[in-house]
Amino acid sequence: MHPVFSKRISNIANSQQTGLLLNGLKGIEKESLRLTSEGLISKIPHPEALGSALTHPHITTDYSEALIELVTPAFESVSETLRFLHETHQFVYANIEDELLLSSSMPCGINGDHDVPIANYGHSNIGKMKHIYRVGLAHRYGKSMQAVSGIHFNYSIAKDFWPVFQDMEQDKTPIQDFINSSYMGLTRNIRRYSWLLGYLFGASPAFCPGFLNDRKQFLPMFRTLNAETLYRQYATSLRMSEIGYQSHAQATLNICFNKLDDYIDSLTSATQTPYPDYSSIGIKVNGSFRQLNDSILQIENEYYSPVRPKQPIRSCEKPTLALKSRGVQYIELRMLDLNMTEPLGINEQQCRFLELFILFCLLDNSPQQDTNETEDVRNNLLKVAYDGRNPHLKLSDSGRPVTLQTWVKKTVTALHELSELLDSTLNKPVYSKALSSHLNMLENPDSSLSAQIIEHLQSTGLPFSQYAIETSQQHKRFFQQQTLDNKKQSFFEHLAKDSMQLQRQKEAADSCSLDEFLEYYFNQTLEKPCV
Repeated sequence: MHPVFSKRISNIANSQQTGLLLNGLKGIEKESLRLTSEGLISKIPHPEALGSALTHPHITTDYSEALIELVTPAFESVSETLRFLHETHQFVYANIEDELLLSSSMPCGINGDHDVPIANYGHSNIGKMKHIYRVGLAHRYGKSMQAVSGIHFNYSIAKDFWPVFQDMEQDKTPIQDFINSSYMGLTRNIRRYSWLLGYLFGASPAFCPGFLNDRKQFLPMFRTLNAETLYRQYATSLRMSEIGYQSHAQATLNICFNKLDDYIDSLTSATQTPYPDYSSIGIKVNGSFRQLNDSILQIENEYYSPVRPKQPIRSCEKPTLALKSRGVQYIELRMLDLNMTEPLGINEQQCRFLELFILFCLLDNSPQQDTNETEDVRNNLLKVAYDGRNPHLKLSDSGRPVTLQTWVKKTVTALHELSELLDSTLNKPVYSKALSSHLNMLENPDSSLSAQIIEHLQSTGLPFSQYAIETSQQHKRFFQQQTLDNKKQSFFEHLAKDSMQLQRQKEAADSCSLDEFLEYYFNQTLEKPCV
């Protein structure tokens, strides 16, 4: 059923280059909402001891001043990635006094948009731009939705694998063109199977009613578990539903993932096409910015896709220009909920499965997508978000209705084949165990992360907020019971100090007004970069 995949796997095995598949780089970005000890969203600014949220490479903020984001470097070893994330947590907990990092993706401790402080990044033009962008998001989507947290898993195929793979494919194009084409094929397949990750990594089937205080039109979609908890019986990841990272305006977009140039062009077009509802907000009113512009997307990063092809950006560089100039370097998986049972929000077995899944998507055939399949991708993910554990749920596979379990069975053989190949290189069943664990969640829906949360709430009678806060307190104790060694402590302290200095340098170096800077930024080209 996967002849292209089987041929590629056979070629790799015969080439004795399987080890290259294991050398991909893995990085993690983890968002967490800071709460007071009473379980309310923190109103304290991002602690100065953690450094500058604008310039620190590993400790920053996402939408809100209270929404901390921890970013690891990319390592070949998953264990190294998780170790760095662990140490970063230790340093953060040592510098946020009695506050907690919320264990759940769905926020607690907020009773409406007025409770969510927008992140500040200082007085530099780029810092002001980042803040205005978030002001725009508040006007467009509301602040509460922007307080939702998650995990991003970044993966880069090993550089040495590309020429080997290109030779196997008998491809004669320039190597970067081959890499770009392969990454876009990988991205299309991840999107095709995004419903699978929504099921397996979904851990947000319930939430606090206050989350919808400013969006009461969604209330009829949910049931009351208790006075302080709303839920859906078969939900997996409400974070990925219409109360989370889905919007009406973006549903009208048809971003093309067939070729890198098509992706860049369609994304660029969305940042240049006015949207009437956003035009009515205004851009700069009485001297104050309400948004960066009135386009469907203010900037490329506003587009929420389950996965993005990425190239690290340089100072003030547009993401699309980075891709156009230097091609794709890695992919970013953006649809993973925080695992509430894990202090890090993710564990090694989950990372191993993600690596296996990504490599499967790289090596399997990846036909180009038309508008019908693009719509199927969105609808399948929404269906699983709301009702993924419903045994009668039907998805659309190339326009044909199919149950989730039936669709999975079509890929099981290929996943087993790949896991056995990787394990043979390691001489231990690392990937097979990760695969078996995740397949068990499909065969036994009650063992899934989302089902376990609902079962715990029902059996204990706890409100969702109390359960989330109790697990957050447990995680804090876990990290506080361990001591960060002096070398690592010094490492993070110096990073914090250096980042504050770098922010001051950026603020002092600005030589134009904010309006001039924004004009330079939005009009930049490959020939005329924004510096």
